[in-house]
Amino acid sequence: MIRTLMKSKIHRARVTRTDINYNGSITIDRGFCAKADLLEHEKVDIYNVNTGARFSTYVLYGDKGVIGVNGAAARLAQKDDLVIIVSYAQYAPGEWAGHEPLVLTEEECKKRQAAPAL
Repeated sequence: MIRTLMKSKIHRARVTRTDINYNGSITIDRGFCAKADLLEHEKVDIYNVNTGARFSTYVLYGDKGVIGVNGAAARLAQKDDLVIIVSYAQYAPGEWAGHEPLVLTEEECKKRQAAPAL
């Protein structure tokens, strides 16, 4: 039986901008994506800690510190909201034994988002 498990999570990142006129997606700091093993155009679920809103979208790479909610989903988040970004993968029997998802913690998010962009 194939099972879907959490692959990675960016925990409590701060939304830096929203753009309702953009064609959908969430723009995520490329460094966050690398640490969380997220590919551009990969499907992710977004959980808004402030409002409880949950939605699915896809990843676009962004500049350092950027977490941007775009398109219709911009109605579900505001600048400075905290969000949890989760990716999943499917695992065959035997692959999930000992599986540990990658987690980018709130402290790591704060540190990277507070540092000036180069």
